[in-house]
Amino acid sequence: RQNHRAARPPRAPPVLPPAAVPLHRHPARPALAAPPHPPELLPPPPPPPDPPARRARLPPRALPRHAPPAPVHPRLRRGALPPRRRAPGPPAARPLRPPRAARLPAFSDRAFLPLLRALPPLPSLRLFLSLPSFNSHPSVRSFNALLHSLVAARRLRLAAALFRAAPTKLYITPDLVSCNILLKGLVGVRDLDAALKVLDEMPGWGIVPDVVTYTTVLSAYCAKEDLKGAQKLFDDIIAGGRVPDVTMYTVLIDGYCRTGKIQDAARIMDEMEVAGVQPNEVTYSVVIEACCKEGKSAEACNLMGEMLGAGYTPDTPLAAKVVDVLCQDGKADEAHRMWKWMVKKNVPPDNTITNTLIYWLCKSGMVQEARKLFDELEKGYKPSLLTYNSLISGLCENGELQEAGQVWDDMVERGYEPNATTYEAFIKGFCKIGKPNEGATVFTEMVTKGCTPSKVLYQVLVDSLSEPIHDDIVDKIVETAALSGGDFLDGDSWEIFIRRVLDTKSDTWNKHLNSVLDT
Repeated sequence: RQNHRAARPPRAPPVLPPAAVPLHRHPARPALAAPPHPPELLPPPPPPPDPPARRARLPPRALPRHAPPAPVHPRLRRGALPPRRRAPGPPAARPLRPPRAARLPAFSDRAFLPLLRALPPLPSLRLFLSLPSFNSHPSVRSFNALLHSLVAARRLRLAAALFRAAPTKLYITPDLVSCNILLKGLVGVRDLDAALKVLDEMPGWGIVPDVVTYTTVLSAYCAKEDLKGAQKLFDDIIAGGRVPDVTMYTVLIDGYCRTGKIQDAARIMDEMEVAGVQPNEVTYSVVIEACCKEGKSAEACNLMGEMLGAGYTPDTPLAAKVVDVLCQDGKADEAHRMWKWMVKKNVPPDNTITNTLIYWLCKSGMVQEARKLFDELEKGYKPSLLTYNSLISGLCENGELQEAGQVWDDMVERGYEPNATTYEAFIKGFCKIGKPNEGATVFTEMVTKGCTPSKVLYQVLVDSLSEPIHDDIVDKIVETAALSGGDFLDGDSWEIFIRRVLDTKSDTWNKHLNSVLDT
């Protein structure tokens, strides 16, 4: 211990500044000096502490698999706080769903084509614009389907706007089908100027018009009856090295036939055959119908024979027109032969054509042929009331009243009731052969059965009963018609009888007429 003290020098007492005065002493009283301590009695200063040793990192202690729950403060236990003061927990994390296009498999827009065509215009447009959300990319096929929907609904302005904006806005280049669809819509509303503008711009778009394109524009010219423009376009097509097909020829021929220019239509048919293009069924039908309309029975018959020889079968309305124009021209026999040829060429039998032939054969004096045709029809089909009336009218027109009476009896046996046409045929037949009394008797039965006579029938009766000896018969006719309770006498019919009074100046018949009017 002494060695330790001797090794360290003694600590000098702290020297205070002279102005420092202890606060615990009274300022008036001087502080007493502390007695000095001998240096050897002072304790040695403590040694400096060692720096703290760094604790080695230990591996984390493995928790038991079923660790007991951590203690919970009593105030945080369930039910300790009222529900209003309980803080809501964070929402549960929801997994992020990918967009619909990423969830769907990629497929072609071909599946949407029927729907795009069938939907109305605006829903079809919405579906087309939303194709990317279905993981399907729009193409020119779906664009054409959209154009088809717009054109079918007559939304031509919207269709034209989409057509113009397709390359820049939709990044779709229209093709030939797109142009044909738009042209068809423009021609449908007879906007020929817009159609010609599209046709002129097609080469600039790198699109070559085809037969469908030119046929559509030709039909627009013909619809406006601008045959000069149609002929010029047709000549330009041929001059450009293109060969028109049968459809283009038929459209131009139809344009000439509609305006009554059958000679020009025949000229186009000749050019057509020279070019090696054979007419089809539609071509023949167009020209034959035009000939029938103009009353050219010989030309219609020749073309019908050419059509049948080429292996084409005309439809029933066209065959009826040919038969009718031949009969109107007094060629009932030729019409009959033509009809037989048509039936052999698989034209279905038709009652209207048969009725027309029966009537005109009887009227032309070919009663046996008419009766034979009626019997042939009766074998395969049950004759109608119109067929019976046609045969009866033809027989009565030819003066065959006895034969007509047999047909009448056959008709009644089959359950048909005679109508006004049947009665009028017999009345006119009796009046024609000079038997107005029998005609007046049939007229009385006709009015009794409730059939209304026509003005023509009254005129026929009055003309056949023009002699004064028939005043009683005319009086009976007027009395029967006026007192039957129906509208059998109108103003025109009364005028016929009044003129009879003025022409004959018969006082007896005048009195009878006045008595009927008074009644």
